[in-house]
Amino acid sequence: MLKLTDDGAKITLKGQPQTDGNGMFWFGSALLIGAVAVAMAMSILPERLAIGALALLIIGSFIFNRQRQKHKQAASGRISSGTLWIRAGELVHDDQGKRAHIHMSAGDKVTLYGEQLQITDASNMRKYHISGFDNIQEAQATKAILEGQTLNKRHANIKINGD
Repeated sequence: MLKLTDDGAKITLKGQPQTDGNGMFWFGSALLIGAVAVAMAMSILPERLAIGALALLIIGSFIFNRQRQKHKQAASGRISSGTLWIRAGELVHDDQGKRAHIHMSAGDKVTLYGEQLQITDASNMRKYHISGFDNIQEAQATKAILEGQTLNKRHANIKINGD
């Protein structure tokens, strides 16, 4: 839902919130069980086997941390739920109490793909991908405001609440 404000707009996105992934939870649980098993193995098994079990646990922890970092990097820059407060050259994303202030640089470009927006830097690297708009007019209005354009009647006809 789009609400026009004095200096921009407020848009509530209807997408699904980002999740951390069930796979990472189960892998982390398996590591925890493995740590208990290694602790038991160190008291029961001979030294060489206990050291081998500990080495396997360390390798598993390393793989887990690498996967978690890849997952975080893949999810960064994706906005699909929450509330966007949009002004010329900047926006604030409020999602479940977490606020992120995003300032547009001079070389940043805003591209419209259907009902989705993509913000890229001067070298065409993706910075943000915004989805979850109710309709294409909300995405167009967001693009116009971010680029510093004034909204015309075509944009304003979406939904205006006089608060």
